[in-house]
Amino acid sequence: MKRILITVKCAAFALFASNLCGGTERVEPVDLVYPHLDTNHSRWFYFSSACRPFGLVNLSPDTEVDGAWGSGYRYKVENVKGFSHVHAWQLSGLSVMPISGQDDLGPILENHSSNFSHETEIVKPGYHFLSLDRYGIDVELTSSKRAGFHRYRFGSGNRPGVLFDLMGKLGPSEMIEGKIEQIGPRTLRGSVVNAPTIRRPKPATVFFHVAFDSDVSEATIVRSPDGYVEKALFLFADKDLESAQMKVGLSYTSEEGARRNLEAEVDHWDFDQLVSESRDEWNRLLGRIEVEGNTLEQRRRFYTDLWHALQGRRLISDIDGSYPDNTGDSFRIGKIPLGNDGTPLFGHYNSDSFWGAQWTLNTLWHLVYPEITEEFVNSLLLYYKDGGLMPRGPSGGNYTYVMTGASATPFVVSAWMKGIRGFDAKLAYEAMLKNHSPGGIMGKAGYEHDTQFGGGFSYYLENGYVPYPIPEGDFGFHQDGASLTHEYAYQDWTLAQLARELGFYSDAEALLERSKNYRNAFDRESGWMRPKSVDGVWREPFDPYQWEHGFNESNGAQHLWFVPHDPEGLAELLGGKEIAIERLGQQFEQAKKLGFTAGTSHAREKDPEWRRVPINYGNQPSIQTAFIFAELGRPDLSHFWSRQVVDRVYGGLNPGTGYNGDEDQGLMGTLAVLMKIGLFQLNGGTDTEAAYQIGSPIFDSIRIHLNERYYSGGTIEILANNNDSQNVFVESASWNDGELDKMFIPHRDLVSGGVLRLEMTSAVEK
Repeated sequence: MKRILITVKCAAFALFASNLCGGTERVEPVDLVYPHLDTNHSRWFYFSSACRPFGLVNLSPDTEVDGAWGSGYRYKVENVKGFSHVHAWQLSGLSVMPISGQDDLGPILENHSSNFSHETEIVKPGYHFLSLDRYGIDVELTSSKRAGFHRYRFGSGNRPGVLFDLMGKLGPSEMIEGKIEQIGPRTLRGSVVNAPTIRRPKPATVFFHVAFDSDVSEATIVRSPDGYVEKALFLFADKDLESAQMKVGLSYTSEEGARRNLEAEVDHWDFDQLVSESRDEWNRLLGRIEVEGNTLEQRRRFYTDLWHALQGRRLISDIDGSYPDNTGDSFRIGKIPLGNDGTPLFGHYNSDSFWGAQWTLNTLWHLVYPEITEEFVNSLLLYYKDGGLMPRGPSGGNYTYVMTGASATPFVVSAWMKGIRGFDAKLAYEAMLKNHSPGGIMGKAGYEHDTQFGGGFSYYLENGYVPYPIPEGDFGFHQDGASLTHEYAYQDWTLAQLARELGFYSDAEALLERSKNYRNAFDRESGWMRPKSVDGVWREPFDPYQWEHGFNESNGAQHLWFVPHDPEGLAELLGGKEIAIERLGQQFEQAKKLGFTAGTSHAREKDPEWRRVPINYGNQPSIQTAFIFAELGRPDLSHFWSRQVVDRVYGGLNPGTGYNGDEDQGLMGTLAVLMKIGLFQLNGGTDTEAAYQIGSPIFDSIRIHLNERYYSGGTIEILANNNDSQNVFVESASWNDGELDKMFIPHRDLVSGGVLRLEMTSAVEK
């Protein structure tokens, strides 16, 4: 296996001309990102500032710390409770606060929070600045992949220091067993443990190594009754110190690992250099897609969406390849294989579920960032080697069983179908087939750690559907049989494609037969997908607009359309293509009245009115629906409704809205990017052709710079002539001057490079 470097042949990135402040300035992609988007509704891992793409460290201020939801950085709360270094799926760690005070430090130890103002705050990818009003301290933050870097400027007259808050609630975790010791005038080390949660069943330790550029002394330690360190306040030896810098290396394996990470990644004290390096790294990735046309606000929103597509799922491995393995009976430190140059062949990752990634990450990452895809596939396989299952959402080096099904299957299959081959395909197939078999991950519903009943998989195999309710009782969450049936059927179809490709023909035949099971959830009398009991009795009373009760994080109206592998078969059940198109159109008309979402945040989905929305672009189960029209022969309706959704759901730049629901670690940001560049894959790109639907791009010109290590085409250019808010329909399309007879283009053609020319119009013939 070759080592994959994040490199790409690309023109200089300073090509983005915008009219700013009345004058024309040349700006880079990173300058267009708006990090405050939707931060009124932040959850713990949502907000980012001082971090690198997929970095272990995501350093930022916390204004709320109690719980996974409604926590982290929330724009409406202008009171900082600390600056913590880890904001990940079910993980947090090491909150610090610079302080200044007189001799009586009691009030600070009791409550160290401080107000700040957005008026003086500066937030950019890789950088955060704010002023702490209580202390008169200016704080600047940046980071490398595994280390945070702080720069403080203190006001005069007060003794400066840094407080380490090691225990108590911090986002999703209760922090326990805090340890810290001073090992030199300018050096500290220690650790803190993320206690188990309902989602992450085992503890996870965060180790740290701290270096200052000035001596610290006079430590004040507050201990818990069992002797662990709750808080530690270190004052600087120089009472009149005007500024200080602090570097913090982190590791999930050991204190020594934290030290090595820090020394390898930040071996200097040049804060501005690190900011510049972070900026360059973000620009390299964001600059792979260039857009021109439309408004400055739309371009800013686009790069904000793209930035979110590269967020959330974070490294857990050290610079030398050491990583935490919590999949067994006892904790162990594993080691990623090294390449010829002595560096790890790939990174190991913490990740929320891939639930919904078939319509998001599968398309964007595999096309634009194939080296990232390859790393993640190898990381998933490492979990399989260690623990015996390919995960759908690992945290702290362990399985969480978040959500349902085998959501990693379409991700891996799509990668192989698109020529991303830097992983062991036979091993991947073995891992996925196990997940699709008794004892695999399909048998477990959300956070079901100790049983194999909640997924209802045995009933799926025996009866052809998952009943609701599950006869054995409640085991975790998301045991909604009708949607589980749909999900398993689609995922079986995707694995069948790879089985056939690899020559496992009997497996392919069996999986394809199972993929028809979605039909067993369809009630012909009512015309809806409908939950039914283990005895085959349809649920009564039945309301297709009732949220959940047979449908995971959705309702029956939304989940009717969850058949991405067989839209024509679904149309047949509904009475034919014309009837299906009419029904879907009616649901979109109804959904438009509610803005196509269940309110402006995930929490609103339980609201009596909002939960009845028939199409919800604020959560994953129905985010593909605008593109079903094209599969049934009406691409014009896909163009029309996708533009409507972009305008209502994924437009604007403000803290109060942005994704209108459940932005699970880049999924909604990715979806917005795809809709705005006009490329989509209903089946997740999991078949041998892996074709893209040609949608309705919102920009006049889009250039995608391909990674030459994977694709030889150089650049894909999409030119939309006569494009504006009224001309949303694609009248005709040509690829490299050859007219296309369908609104589809195969992956193999697209990555060969060239120009996709679209003629836009305000009306098309039906």
